[in-house]
Amino acid sequence: MEERLYQHRDLSWLSFNGRVLQEAQDKRNPLYERIKFLAIFSSNLDEFFRVRVSKLRQIKNVDKQIRKKLKLRPTKTLKEIINRVETQQEIFGSIFKEGIIPELQRNGIHLISKDEFTKDQQQEAKAFFNSNVKEHIEIVPVSEGEIPFLANNALYFYIRFTDSSSSFVSIPSDKVPRFVTLPATDQKHFITFLDDIISLESHNLFKNKKIQSLFEVKLSRDAELYWEDNFDGDIAHQIGESLSQRKVGQPTRLLYDFSMPETDRKALRHILGLGKVDMFPGGKYHNYSDFMSFPDPSNNPELHFKPLPPLPHPVLSHSPDIFASIRQADQMLHFPYHSFDPVLEFLEKATIDPQTESIKISLYRIAKDSKLALALLKALENGKKVMVFVEPKARFDEANNLEWSKKLKEHGAEVYHSDLEIKVHSKIMMVERKEEETLQRYAYISTGNFNRKTSKIYADHGLFTADPRISGELAQVFEVLERKRLAPITKHLMVSPFSTRTKFYQLIDQEVKNAKEGLPAGIKIKMNSLQDKDMIAKIYEAAEAGVSVRLLVRGFCALHMGNEKAAKNIQVTSIVDRFLEHGRIYWFENNGAPKMFTGSADWMTRNLDRRIEVLTPIYDREIFKELSHILELQLSDNVKARIIDEVESNEYFANDEKQCRSQYEIYKVLKEKVIVSAD
Repeated sequence: MEERLYQHRDLSWLSFNGRVLQEAQDKRNPLYERIKFLAIFSSNLDEFFRVRVSKLRQIKNVDKQIRKKLKLRPTKTLKEIINRVETQQEIFGSIFKEGIIPELQRNGIHLISKDEFTKDQQQEAKAFFNSNVKEHIEIVPVSEGEIPFLANNALYFYIRFTDSSSSFVSIPSDKVPRFVTLPATDQKHFITFLDDIISLESHNLFKNKKIQSLFEVKLSRDAELYWEDNFDGDIAHQIGESLSQRKVGQPTRLLYDFSMPETDRKALRHILGLGKVDMFPGGKYHNYSDFMSFPDPSNNPELHFKPLPPLPHPVLSHSPDIFASIRQADQMLHFPYHSFDPVLEFLEKATIDPQTESIKISLYRIAKDSKLALALLKALENGKKVMVFVEPKARFDEANNLEWSKKLKEHGAEVYHSDLEIKVHSKIMMVERKEEETLQRYAYISTGNFNRKTSKIYADHGLFTADPRISGELAQVFEVLERKRLAPITKHLMVSPFSTRTKFYQLIDQEVKNAKEGLPAGIKIKMNSLQDKDMIAKIYEAAEAGVSVRLLVRGFCALHMGNEKAAKNIQVTSIVDRFLEHGRIYWFENNGAPKMFTGSADWMTRNLDRRIEVLTPIYDREIFKELSHILELQLSDNVKARIIDEVESNEYFANDEKQCRSQYEIYKVLKEKVIVSAD
């Protein structure tokens, strides 16, 4: 019965990545955008194997009786994952070969292999190899009884010689561009893989050796960082020490050229000490994530999305006093539609403002060249008290976060880190100013990271407010981060792991009560991921009681629609489009007096119980109306929305209503507000 009610999160995630693949197939998208979706699909799958598949393999090491008691079936799940991945890889190959390549050619762009080189192109490739590539190549010899080390996600050629010996040759795409543009002829542009140039010259890398076979391979490694549970020292230091483990983590997937003969496959498996389950057939080339930087020598704007430049915020972008504007009314930014500049300007103003006493911020991912972090250093120079919480366990950003953490601490900031048991995922900031002998707090609560680069790609919401009901409670959250308080006492904010789950239960219970009494009842939620079984059970309970439930879930959705009575009142869709949907909005009908919340938490067990998350109510009437309109546009999307059903068909959501591509409609709505404010 449980399998009918709950989908395994990893299998559901593969359905999400299937939606990414659909975008690569969708001819309504310009050619180069379709190519980028192939790159995103490939990058997603690499991380999936490094993180999720690795976890499943760790579960396999747990005692069988314990696994049985906990209803853990990693082997069954792994088999299903492999089957689905193989199917998706076949679709991927078909899209690339039958869709992308011919369309590139129709636009005068030819992606050619070494076998298609003219004599002039061979000479060009040889010259490029000698001047740009050869010095970066690493040869990894194979010795009997020793497992050669292949770097994580790096590309290699596996070479077998006629004397039965073998070797690996690196493809240094981290040092040389993966794609090489060859001279154009007759208005035709030619591009080749770096791989082909190395393959062409590979015979010159070995003296007294003759190559029998050459195939491309890629090894993905476990991305988990392991540390002792009883560690009682500085977690930041321990994570820093553990980062080197990621580079040498256990293999999770060996991707090889599907045309490789069985004898070579067996030899390769033996050399690397892998099992059959570790081997995955792929195409001739790997690391299609590199197609994010595929060159366009034609410079044809028709092959790309039309620009949607970030809009100025109608109030904050023109405000002579940003603090006064926030005091007057709450202000909300919607990324990537709005520019990220007001967030930076707010912080930069605080760094030089004589009335500002302190700046407090929680940073989950910090960009290498973060202007925001540089502003914090400036604030310290100007004598401001700066408290920064840096999450050292943000996967794949640990090293960067630790580097900034060290730098901020050296300049006098109070820097805090999470412990082993809990992460801090909240995206919050607070500025405290002395105004007329009183302390005035300005709060910022967002669904997205403080990252200017990702703000141009991720669809998020960020609220600025001076409302004491919100800012006062946010001050308590910061006291928790500063180890000055064990838990915040909140009536307005939801703060995980302290009150979020309970508050959501209360809101859903109220909708159930209203539905049973014949009063207006409804739930509308937009989130990234839905996994927590108890929250799903509450959704089933509400729907069975007659509550209309409308869910918009971008990523994996463990709600499986197996409850037929509840399913009649539940509709789930997912939007995958030009921007990555990352915002969270929670809306409850509340008998005609709706309540709405936004913040950093999804309905995943980790977000509710094992992370510090912050969600804020929307009290400002104009913002409530604006955010409600945005949510309705997304729920009405009949161009890029897919239906999430029990069979995971990923069918596009269609109706007889006027065509609505929500991301474009949101941009139009917000652009109109900018025009009105200018008038």
